[in-house]
Amino acid sequence: MCHACLYVSMAHYCNYKQIKTIINMEKRKTLWYWIFTIILSFCIFSGGLAQAMQVKGVVQGFKPLGYPIYFISLIGVWKMLGIIAILIPGFKLLKEWAYAGIFFVMSGAVISHIASNDVSVQIVAPFVLAIFTVLSWYLRPADRKIISTI
Repeated sequence: MCHACLYVSMAHYCNYKQIKTIINMEKRKTLWYWIFTIILSFCIFSGGLAQAMQVKGVVQGFKPLGYPIYFISLIGVWKMLGIIAILIPGFKLLKEWAYAGIFFVMSGAVISHIASNDVSVQIVAPFVLAIFTVLSWYLRPADRKIISTI
């Protein structure tokens, strides 16, 4: 249901002040969605680019985890493609997969650092980005969601 239809149907049950409050809440939700999504996009895309290009510092950060070097580039390319999928209009199902993939990569990074006894400051960024991924997914506008009609 589009926003206009939702507001018209609410008019039968709500007064003007309630409708205005709901509209303001939706605007705030959209604002927070874009704040989290822009920060997430910048961090994940730039990190993915550095991984895809196998920047020396990034490779050094992966060494304690024991992953092969080619895996760094693979993860980097997937991150960049995931962010592109989240940002482009349409493709709602692809967005769901991209959010899931980015969450799996970020939570996997946290777990990998813990499992390899490499619990350092490097664990903070993937942990925060995993949270930002969930927040961006949760706050996304209706036109970016798969909405069931059942």
